[in-house]
Amino acid sequence: MKAKRALIMGAAGRDFHNFNVFFRNNADYEVVAFTATQIPNIEGRKYPKELSGERYPAGIPIYPESELTKLIKKEKIEDVFFSYSDVSYEYVMQKSAAVNAAGANFILLSPERTEVKSTKPVVAVCAVRTGCGKSQTSRRVVEILKKKGKRVVAIRHPMPYGDLTKQICQRFASYEDLDLHKCTIEEREEYEPYIDNGLVVYAGVDYEKILRAAEKEADVIIWDGGNNDGPFYRPDLYITVLDPLRAGHERKYYPGEVNFLRADYLVINKYEQASKEQLEILMANIKECNPGARVIKGASKITVDDPAAVKGKKVLAIEDGPTITHGGMGFGAATVVAKELGAKELVDPRPYAVGSIKAAYQKYNHLANVLPALGYYPEQLKDLEETLKKVPADLVLVGSPIDIRRVIKMDRPSQRVRYYLEEMGKPNLEEALVKF
Repeated sequence: MKAKRALIMGAAGRDFHNFNVFFRNNADYEVVAFTATQIPNIEGRKYPKELSGERYPAGIPIYPESELTKLIKKEKIEDVFFSYSDVSYEYVMQKSAAVNAAGANFILLSPERTEVKSTKPVVAVCAVRTGCGKSQTSRRVVEILKKKGKRVVAIRHPMPYGDLTKQICQRFASYEDLDLHKCTIEEREEYEPYIDNGLVVYAGVDYEKILRAAEKEADVIIWDGGNNDGPFYRPDLYITVLDPLRAGHERKYYPGEVNFLRADYLVINKYEQASKEQLEILMANIKECNPGARVIKGASKITVDDPAAVKGKKVLAIEDGPTITHGGMGFGAATVVAKELGAKELVDPRPYAVGSIKAAYQKYNHLANVLPALGYYPEQLKDLEETLKKVPADLVLVGSPIDIRRVIKMDRPSQRVRYYLEEMGKPNLEEALVKF
């Protein structure tokens, strides 16, 4: 039979993984192109021959998603595979409608087709939305396993925004490794907390190759998911983090609901911050959709270097970029702690934004009194620094998971905001992991 002509819709992550494990050696399909969205400046390049394999000696072109329907018609595409995350069901079905109207099938691959099996136990930590507290939960899991004497290696969801041939399999054990691989702010936010805890973290593009390298130095593999995507590896223990402040989203976003339905344990983070009504919605959805899961209640505890110094100040809150942009949150830990500690004012940075930061506010118009920590490429980092200089604030609260002051200059007093997961009662993660 003639191979079907296929196109993969992605955002430089799940799309590449799906190609590697399902399409690369699959004679039933010919992948004609990728399309890219969500992340700036990732289209206009190729998925290189070093990764695409012998069936694709010239590599595979990556186009902007805006050209999707034209490509379907021009290239006679038969099947389009949707392969990125943290999108509403309305968004997914609008894409499906556009693809169908252009003449192609719209397909979602199941976890059974895309998860690689490890020779070591895998604990997967996933979420129903970006910004639920997944990384806090992963760090807590690591802490417990290390205390039990286990060698733990974390593998993080991909963020290959640079030269793909240099990012096939990356190992991070020090800040020097981050500099060597020219990591963006978004990558540093995910890798640095592991390094700070003396852990090795892997990432890259070819996740079977990454897994085999990690297995050599691990008793247990931690899968730390990105956005609300599912694990790339078959989990032996599946933990999904829920956000009660966005109660109901566990039923409305793809592929977060897949994580919700498959979880062995559901961690309700920010439990103390949620209203009674929000918790009732969440518990009703758990009872209806995944009644067999054990529920862990968690508090997201927030600290700053000098709490007394926040009171009465005009504060600029810098928050984790993906959480408050396509994650849709609109605020984060820096905002919460500023209000709790009696800041005089949360300064609105929008009038002072320049370049790509200004464009981000136009795209994500739910944002107001927060500055997203965006640094996908050097020019954006420069725009972030320039915007920061112009904002008239007495104090900067850095709510990004990394100390952003190491990568941009700050010309005024600043404090780091830190947050960690604290379980409330039982069951808890230690009980879950001991049983596991």
